[in-house]
Amino acid sequence: MPTGDAASAVLVLAGGCFWGVQGVFQHTTGVSEALSGYAGGAEKTASYHMVGYGDTGHAESVRVTYDPKVIKFGKLLQIFFSVAHDPTQLDRQGPDEGPQYRSAIFPVNAAQADVAKAYIAQLNKARVFADTIVTKIETDKPFYRAEKEHQDFMTLYPDSPYIAENDLPKITELKKFFPEEFRATPVLIGRAS
Repeated sequence: MPTGDAASAVLVLAGGCFWGVQGVFQHTTGVSEALSGYAGGAEKTASYHMVGYGDTGHAESVRVTYDPKVIKFGKLLQIFFSVAHDPTQLDRQGPDEGPQYRSAIFPVNAAQADVAKAYIAQLNKARVFADTIVTKIETDKPFYRAEKEHQDFMTLYPDSPYIAENDLPKITELKKFFPEEFRATPVLIGRAS
């Protein structure tokens, strides 16, 4: 979480395939960048080919850079837990299975870890979900940027059957449940990056 009047803060989240999670946060007001990548493992195994085997320790993740004066950390957590993925699915989301698709938060500081833990406990106590939340809080895990072909995937390939079935409904839910935070035009990484 930011301190003082910081212009930007960072949050790293994992909730299944990074295409959908990135797409959700690219459509969230106050987010200046949502970058697909890998977190939880070593730098030498931070590649799509290697992570796909499920034995690298990595999860497909998204690094969200946001303006805390526009959107709060807590609101980003709400969006993550309610529309970006199903936090009760252990090592899977939709058709994707394996630890690389786990639900996780990679806090960048102790304050983020504390808030995330408290939020999960609050959701479980209130029985917001029928099943217990399995989201892991994984500290001291660096984030590594994914390959260019995995950036802006939802925007570039909206007609992909995978995107149409698994990810576009998340954008519809974001617009429905968070109309004030929804932005129609996504903030993109761009192919040249």
